[in-house]
Amino acid sequence: MRDLQQPGRSPVYASNAMVSTSHPLSTTSALDVLRKGGNAVDAAIAAVTVQCVVEPSSTSVGGDCFCLYLPVGSKTPIAINGSGRAPKRLSADWLTTNGFDTIPQQSPHSVTVPTAVDAWVNLNKDFGNKPLGDLLEYAIGYANDGYPVGQRVAFDFSITSELIKGDQDLSDLFLVNGKTLPIGFRHKQPNLAKTLSEIAKKGREGFYSGWVVDDILQKLTELGGFHQKDDFEDAIANYVTPISCQFRGHKVWQCPPNGQGVIALLLLNMISQISVFGDDPINRERIHYEIEAGKLAYRDRAAVLADPEFSNVPVQQLLSQEYASELVSQIKADMPICSLPPSPLPRHSSTVYITVIDKDRNACSLINTVYNSFGSGLLAPKSGVLLHNRGMGFVLENGHPNQLEPSKRPLHTIIPSIVTKDDNLVMSYGVMGGEYQAFGHMQFLSRYFDYGLDIQMAQDKPRFFPDPFSEQIELETSIPKTIQHELANMGHKISQAKIPIGGSQAIYLDRETNILSAGSDPRKDGMAAGF
Repeated sequence: MRDLQQPGRSPVYASNAMVSTSHPLSTTSALDVLRKGGNAVDAAIAAVTVQCVVEPSSTSVGGDCFCLYLPVGSKTPIAINGSGRAPKRLSADWLTTNGFDTIPQQSPHSVTVPTAVDAWVNLNKDFGNKPLGDLLEYAIGYANDGYPVGQRVAFDFSITSELIKGDQDLSDLFLVNGKTLPIGFRHKQPNLAKTLSEIAKKGREGFYSGWVVDDILQKLTELGGFHQKDDFEDAIANYVTPISCQFRGHKVWQCPPNGQGVIALLLLNMISQISVFGDDPINRERIHYEIEAGKLAYRDRAAVLADPEFSNVPVQQLLSQEYASELVSQIKADMPICSLPPSPLPRHSSTVYITVIDKDRNACSLINTVYNSFGSGLLAPKSGVLLHNRGMGFVLENGHPNQLEPSKRPLHTIIPSIVTKDDNLVMSYGVMGGEYQAFGHMQFLSRYFDYGLDIQMAQDKPRFFPDPFSEQIELETSIPKTIQHELANMGHKISQAKIPIGGSQAIYLDRETNILSAGSDPRKDGMAAGF
């Protein structure tokens, strides 16, 4: 239990249903759907479409989506991969021949074909209780009538001002007098409302055909993109078989590659073999071991994680306890590993995560993304669709498993999760923050199960992350200076995190009392709420 005389949040408890998202308007919209008889999938779709309006730097209808859905009575979650593919006519060879050594963010070549909408439509059709149009009415209302810019959203806008200025259409929508939108500004997106209305009326066809896709293609083509109509016609979200590992008597479920869920499971297998070193996770020994485990796991991520339709990803080896033991044996107690090869992958990271458990105990764990803040920084003007930059998840290195190829999916960072015990639901949770997500899953579950922190405190605790693109260890400012100095004296290259590390939401179901408890990360504007 937290010290009630100190600032902080208590977990939220409810007996009927629960929602946790990174924005209050998203949470309240989902709650309204649940009160009107919608199930967990319905509520999650309503929530994510609202977030496409009110958290536009973090997610978009022009983004990607992954989801785990556990219907009541099922032993195994249903997994859907709504990540987009590269255009059929674009290749790494063309880019390198034309002078590219990386894929620029604000470029049509960073835009894989958005597939989130197809995932939403399929989830609604296959598992929802409510018509899609009813679920999108909340987002349409906020896009038409406006929403107030919150504190974290305004912060995210402010640190992305140069990217916004790089696209006139984006600037017209998100700058006022040359400045980003301030806290409390009432912001409207009428063109996005029209697009959402098209999807509400026509479903998939409202986005992937007609004037909406014409607007997107015109934007990309004018900038030299290779996208054509057949790329969008073939943008299909696939149902896939989830993967899992055992952790502290529970089964932790993830979507399979091309997402990095397998790396989260590898980290859990590793951390299960490492001592807790005390009663609080913020101690020198524990931080050191988590950092070293992260270095080793992310080295493997850079080497092998890719689209399994194009590359042989060694999932079973990565999930084996023997392999985890082999990696843990390489960690030294008194000094950092310094000989890891550099990762060829680019930097992160904007995403929203939503978790819902309804009155029947169906659980939906859904995550939606544009990758970097404001994605590609390219806005299709008539439709108001912000386009993501998930193509930056590719590399251009010839022969690399994650090399850009036509119709290929890139390495994806977004990973929703569900936890079961004895084939029954106990938790739906997720972590935002690009590359951090796999590491964040390990930190959150370890703090909950190993240290006994409640569902909110496990998210509140200070975070750190071994940056896979450098030798720097990013630490949040709330980690005590004494511990920072001790880590530096061990040889770790310490740096202060420039922004809060990640975000998260989680809901826990007590199987004995049937009571739900939930938390929402204080690093975001969001909240958990139930009834």
